[in-house]
Amino acid sequence: MFGVIGGTGLGNIKELVIDRHEDINTPYGRPSEALTIGKIGNKEVVFLARHGTNHSIPPHLINYQANISAFSLLGVTDIISIASVGSINPEDAPGTLVFPDQIIDYTHGRKHTFFDGDKNPVSHIDFTYPYDEKLRKQFIKIASASNFLFKKNGVYGAVQGPRLETAAEINRYDSDGVTIVGMTGMPEAALARELNMNYAMICLVANHAAGRGLSANGITHDEISKNSKKMMKNVIEIIKEIS
Repeated sequence: MFGVIGGTGLGNIKELVIDRHEDINTPYGRPSEALTIGKIGNKEVVFLARHGTNHSIPPHLINYQANISAFSLLGVTDIISIASVGSINPEDAPGTLVFPDQIIDYTHGRKHTFFDGDKNPVSHIDFTYPYDEKLRKQFIKIASASNFLFKKNGVYGAVQGPRLETAAEINRYDSDGVTIVGMTGMPEAALARELNMNYAMICLVANHAAGRGLSANGITHDEISKNSKKMMKNVIEIIKEIS
């Protein structure tokens, strides 16, 4: 079964035909909200808004352990993570979908593993390639056949938030090789790997990163939300077609 996680501006999917809600209490606490089970097209999915009802949970306070654990308890095998991002390259305009193949983690203070020696013994997962390549290839194939505007790879820079970045920070991330920035990609990806779930991201370029392109003079949250919602039609088509 597929799990779908929605991010900023993507807290609900109108195409989701709801069957039921599951309010789960995991060994790590409660997830961001009750999980919604239903269908998008003919595909059964479990949906979760990572920021909770009405976007009430900031990225650094999300209970990522509980969110991923809840998916596992419901039998989810594949997670499609939808996230709004800022693009460091001004040529990648808002409206572009990005399917990242790598990630750099700049976050701190988040509970980032199930294997902390407390509930589970210490274990070291391989994270050379953080995103499931089978899922990524399907994203690329569907987007290409549908003539969507997309980038087939990218390096996701996971930043702490909830504030947006400074122009100087973006310059630093650029020098590190980061191409898109967001606040929720980690520890989500690593936790899914620890529980043996296939995980990949569909990133929606909602804005240029701070100091770049259209964001040379600043960024507004309304801009991010508005642009993200515009791209959801294409994301839904990918979810419908994936197998």
